Amino acid sequence: MLAGKLALVTGSTSGIGLGIARSLAAQGCGIVLNGFGDADAIESLRAGLAKEFGVRVVFEGGDLTRQADIEALMKRCEGHGGVDVLVNNAGIQHVSPVESFPPERWDAVIALNLTSAFHTTRLALPTMKARNWGRIVNIASAHGLVASVEKSAYVAAKHGIVGLTKVVALETARTGVTCNAICPGWVLTPLVQKQIDARMAERGLSADAARAALLGEKQPSGEFVTPEQLGALAVFLCSPAGDQVRGAAWAMDGGWTAQ
Repeated sequence: MLAGKLALVTGSTSGIGLGIARSLAAQGCGIVLNGFGDADAIESLRAGLAKEFGVRVVFEGGDLTRQADIEALMKRCEGHGGVDVLVNNAGIQHVSPVESFPPERWDAVIALNLTSAFHTTRLALPTMKARNWGRIVNIASAHGLVASVEKSAYVAAKHGIVGLTKVVALETARTGVTCNAICPGWVLTPLVQKQIDARMAERGLSADAARAALLGEKQPSGEFVTPEQLGALAVFLCSPAGDQVRGAAWAMDGGWTAQ
């Protein structure tokens, strides 16, 4: 379905981003991996994906909190043929009450979780519009729809991503380019594992009890969303069936935002 297309998935060396990259590759889409990690491990991952799915897979690094790095990344992607599918997934978290939230952590969360998506989007759109086909999938969060305490920067950024999604969708509504957001609930990523580990340490809980407590507070299904499920939704949004899905903030959250 996506043979001959090229997808840039930010933050795709692990977690949600890697799950989405794998799902797109399974549809014949070439992949530009992006993220942090050990160079040898990333090369092994890149080679493994290329072999498993028989598609072109390249890795392009860069600090996505820096505009110059993003511009250089997108220029390198043009050298690979240009981005047809853009998945803005890279993100970080910091948890603290507003009055003690470190300003430098606020700036970092907003820069990576929100501003980087603006830059990648503005730079990808000209090629997409010229081809009259493109898919922008922004990985927001349940926190793009509702709030939680002590996550002011993350919630602000994810609400911003949902708003940016809607604006881009309206501006491309008469074109073959679509822009949508996926809003996951709890996914067992390294980011979430840190929160589970913190609960274990603070409350003396077992790993299973800490996971159950985390899910029980927000996610009625009591189960984690998986990267594979999110990848399948991204594939749907990239398919012809998704042609008229524009500006959606699609919750995949085990019922979190239905409450």
